[in-house]
Amino acid sequence: MQAVLEREVLLERRQYIPEQSNLWDKLSLAQKFATSNLLQFGYDLAFIRSSKSGNLAVLMCNDNAATISSDGEIDTTPNISIRP
Repeated sequence: MQAVLEREVLLERRQYIPEQSNLWDKLSLAQKFATSNLLQFGYDLAFIRSSKSGNLAVLMCNDNAATISSDGEIDTTPNISIRP
């Protein structure tokens, strides 16, 4: 029973999408500039992945992902897996 409850909590957390303004506030200035460029092409800021090398912004357009490094470098063909 405990395992079922833990799984439900994890699934609920994965489906939770913070407000876009909260995500926007976590971006560097370079990432904000790059993100605004991708927004013009239909991408939406999906989430931010934190790592030792800095925050990695992940944007989605339909089923296509793009990433933006903390220094603003855009990668429209990243080697990442996005969970459904």
